[in-house]
Amino acid sequence: MKACIIGGGVIGGGWAARFLLNGWDVAVYDPDPEAERKINEVLANARRSLPSLYDWLLPPEGKLVFHQRLEDAVLDADWIQESIPERLELKHKVLGAVSELAPANAIIGSSTSGFKPSELNNKGARAIVAHPFNPVYLLPLVELVGADDVAAQAAKILREIGMFPLTLRKEIDAHIADRLLEAVWRESLWLVKDGVATTEEIDEAIRMAFGIRWAQMGMFETYRIAGGEAGMKHFMAQFGPALEWPWTKLMDVPEFTDELVDLIAGQSDEQSGHMTIRELERQRDDNLVGMMRALKKTGSGAGGVINRHESSLSALEDPDLPVTGSRQIPQSWVDYNGHMNEAHYLEAGAAATDRFMELIGADADYIASGKSYFTVETHIRHLDEMHAGERLVITTQVMKGDGKKLHLFHYLKGTDGRLAATVETFLLHVDLATRASSLPGELVARKLGEFAQTHGPMPLPEGAKRYVGQKG
Repeated sequence: MKACIIGGGVIGGGWAARFLLNGWDVAVYDPDPEAERKINEVLANARRSLPSLYDWLLPPEGKLVFHQRLEDAVLDADWIQESIPERLELKHKVLGAVSELAPANAIIGSSTSGFKPSELNNKGARAIVAHPFNPVYLLPLVELVGADDVAAQAAKILREIGMFPLTLRKEIDAHIADRLLEAVWRESLWLVKDGVATTEEIDEAIRMAFGIRWAQMGMFETYRIAGGEAGMKHFMAQFGPALEWPWTKLMDVPEFTDELVDLIAGQSDEQSGHMTIRELERQRDDNLVGMMRALKKTGSGAGGVINRHESSLSALEDPDLPVTGSRQIPQSWVDYNGHMNEAHYLEAGAAATDRFMELIGADADYIASGKSYFTVETHIRHLDEMHAGERLVITTQVMKGDGKKLHLFHYLKGTDGRLAATVETFLLHVDLATRASSLPGELVARKLGEFAQTHGPMPLPEGAKRYVGQKG
């Protein structure tokens, strides 16, 4: 699959990274002589952060090509994304040319944050709105507005690259999310202009309270909880009258005078001017990865999008042993020594054990039925350093798999195939109702036996324990 990106700024670069790291070839057209440098800097941040969301490797990276001519860039493209400045006459010119040059079946998306499809296409173009959020390579939302059949096709592709398409029921200026952001932005400008708060104090109010709530529940679910056991009706009855009070200046906009611009810019410089934009981007990305990975546990918000995308990722194949882990090592796994912390070797081994349990049928449904395996003992050997961004592949050998006992030996290998660590674990099958050891179900026992028979003749791994005389 091929994506064409028109406009290599922050948003265009983010689109390029999102497609590229999900295995698409990407062609970029931007007359800016600095476009290649800018996109490669965005791509460096994306390579650092996007794979860290997942516990399985993303597809092999596609090919990135920069073109001097628009007709070369759009050739054979399946998706064309326009991300040029928000000037309608400029978008008419570019989208008109793209609509003439693009393949008939190509989706043409515009990253516009405010224009409607009827405005974009009133000069003969055939684009839909595909409005993302920065950083495009991490945040999943894309607002889709346009012809139903094209929007449906676009939504399918976006889900395949790990995004969350939200198709609007009708077109409206600024779509959904930006209208909400505009409301907060207007109020914030008034608070600064009237001397009520500084830019830093407003940011603290957001990130220390409702910003965290919104990330996992949005607005209406949050207010439903605020209504207590009586729910949303009680909340509306309690706080509805406040809507009539003169709390807001949403219908007014402070005049953008030089004094207001200087005031806000000065406060912003004082707040975070000690960091470069690239440093701020990396800090933002690391924080987003941490929060979004936390959301994976419950499947809330962006976490659910990541889980669904991750389930579609293919595991690597190994001729001898099953691959029970394949991922990029995230920044959060690296300690003050600059290499992977020992706790995460255990985490990686535990995840490999969980994956092997799934392979033999001891999956979530099996556990819900009241049966599982409990870890009795684990041994880790640290053989080499591993670093952030390095590929980690885990293969698993069954040392013993009969009756109640499960003895696994995990091989943790780095990018070049070197053995970086081994994690050996001994487990017992348990009845979750009695919390006592028990025999596994027939299907699990049979699948485990097949692995044990295949792996049994293999040499005993160096340093492996034999677990002789275990009780249970």
